[in-house]
Amino acid sequence: MIEQKQQTTSAISDELESFLRGFKDRDGNYKYFDRINNMMASNSTFVVVDYIDLDTNNPELTKLITDTPDDMFDAFNKAVYSILREIHYDYAQEIKDKIKVRIGNYSVQKGLREINADVINKLISVPGMVVRTSEIKPLAKKIAYACLNCNTLNEAQLKGLTLKKPTRCTQCSEKELEMDPENSFFTDFQLVRLQELPEDLPAGQLPHYVEVTVMDDLVDRCRPGDRVLLTGIVRIEQEQSVQVRTSLFRLRMEGNNIEYLGGLAGNKEGRTVDRIAISSEDEKQIIAIASMPDAYDKLIASFAPHIYGHEIIKESILLLIVGSVTKKLADGSNRRGDINIFLVGDPGTAKSEMLKFAAKIAPRGLYTSGRGTTAAGLTAAVIRDKSGIMMLEAGAVVLGDQGLVCIDEFDKIKSEDRSALHEVMEQQTCSVAKGGIVATLNARTSILSAANPRYGKYDPFRNITENVEPLPIPLLTRFDIIHVIRDTAEVEKDSLIASHILEIHRDIEHAAQPAIEIDLFRKYLAYAKQTEPKLTTEAIDILRKYYMQMRNVDSEGMITATPRQLEGLVRLATARARLLLKDSVEPEDADRAVFLVSQMLATVGIDVNTGKVDLGVLHGKPLSETSKLKTFTDVFNGLSGEDKNDVEEKNFINELVKTGKFTEEEAKEFIRKAMQNGQIYERRAGFYAKA
Repeated sequence: MIEQKQQTTSAISDELESFLRGFKDRDGNYKYFDRINNMMASNSTFVVVDYIDLDTNNPELTKLITDTPDDMFDAFNKAVYSILREIHYDYAQEIKDKIKVRIGNYSVQKGLREINADVINKLISVPGMVVRTSEIKPLAKKIAYACLNCNTLNEAQLKGLTLKKPTRCTQCSEKELEMDPENSFFTDFQLVRLQELPEDLPAGQLPHYVEVTVMDDLVDRCRPGDRVLLTGIVRIEQEQSVQVRTSLFRLRMEGNNIEYLGGLAGNKEGRTVDRIAISSEDEKQIIAIASMPDAYDKLIASFAPHIYGHEIIKESILLLIVGSVTKKLADGSNRRGDINIFLVGDPGTAKSEMLKFAAKIAPRGLYTSGRGTTAAGLTAAVIRDKSGIMMLEAGAVVLGDQGLVCIDEFDKIKSEDRSALHEVMEQQTCSVAKGGIVATLNARTSILSAANPRYGKYDPFRNITENVEPLPIPLLTRFDIIHVIRDTAEVEKDSLIASHILEIHRDIEHAAQPAIEIDLFRKYLAYAKQTEPKLTTEAIDILRKYYMQMRNVDSEGMITATPRQLEGLVRLATARARLLLKDSVEPEDADRAVFLVSQMLATVGIDVNTGKVDLGVLHGKPLSETSKLKTFTDVFNGLSGEDKNDVEEKNFINELVKTGKFTEEEAKEFIRKAMQNGQIYERRAGFYAKA
């Protein structure tokens, strides 16, 4: 029986050798012979064989690859070695034990939920998302033990992940054996955890995951957040119980090849969007939609049709999903292309519904809510595995790389956890330095977040910063657009909303039909992300004019816009051109971007004390308060004089009222605030001194 098996292995090896030597691609080149020939030049130890080539050439062998992968890979490795030995004899001898054949384009695909006892020791490929990777450790493939008595070398071979040490010397039966690293053979080893893709996850289920061991050149091939197609052999290992070895086993995969979804392995630039495959038929429909005169309104109407109204917010979210073009400068720095939007508004105004819909329809969307969100869950965490290996686990913004992350209940996140987002939102990276692991991960994601106002309902008589406390000001300035949603009673609007909601409940099949069918809509957005429109001079002039006008509103040292707002305008204008599949950003796109920003300023950027637009509101204190503070300090210093005398309250209030900037009430309020902040203190009743 053993002889027969060896014979079949060598027969298969011969068949594979003739396949590798003789296979020609469409252009008539010897595809695999050339690859083996180039192994020495590229210093590589593996050859990738396309499953489809083998299937067209010899269907018998492809069946064997699935059922008995171990024997087939041995035969494959022998075949490659025998061809390489003829071409580069020395190199073949050097890498004899390391030669590997990797299977690409493997068609036996299963979901992570279908990995069960039936596929043990079979070769399968599964799509998934890498959620954690371990550090790289050396793994012993073969260990030599030297006998202390007669110096004979005894070998222990690797079986699965366990090594069995020989109990005694084969020559002289001596029990004292010592490991000899010189004659042992080690390889790189890494643990990777693969989890189900968010879009494949059935509702209300926990995502399944599988531990994968990768070796040799596959280590460090993928990072947390990458979407990969992993081809490998399913193995089992026994659960280690404390007292006894149980009859329970757990499944593990041994990686054979890693390919990126949306881009083939090795091409790191090609890992763009994901599995939304757009056929030529879809492309025709997409171009037809974009060429309609009312395309823009149709697209907005298709976004969350079950929510009545909020057109401007829907438009902004669509622009956010499509995004702008990320520009790489010659000095290596990037200009962010992703748009960030913040919704703040009264309860019951469908904020969460819009976030959920956006996460569902974006080519890569994740949704998370505030209460249960930590800094590690948003960015990345370093954890110690049960085997004692340190692992890096990716959080939401890293997993949502090149996509969209929706964060609901933004105000409920603890402030120390929220500060993790500062770097993500402007630099688009996420740095971790924990447990000896220092890493900078990509987080090129748009952030769409929603929060309730501090006082339950939005108070129009307070500035935005007071309404959304405790959100820090630097974080607010990183949002390109902030929308305030107010729930005001208007008979006509309320009647329409009521009809809309009741109609959905009455006729669930036909009510709230989108203008564009939802699958096509997703494909449209994924397709739109591929265009790269260029700015025209007319559009640049419009944006420059608006920016200069913003810098100069009733100028009394009033700064109404910063360069960050200008970049935001460019992003919005580009995103609108992208959404309509245009090659260039035209004046109407620039006008629309200006309109969206001015709409935002008309609600958020108004200083409630003066009723004027002032972006100082977003950057801390509006100009009205800073100028009052200056007057307050000047009057106080004038009254206390150089000798730092005490200032009488009555006298002080009169002087403040005389400046014309304060009423008596405001003067008292300012004195109270100054005492709270520790700028002045009451030395004796009715008299103040500077702290």
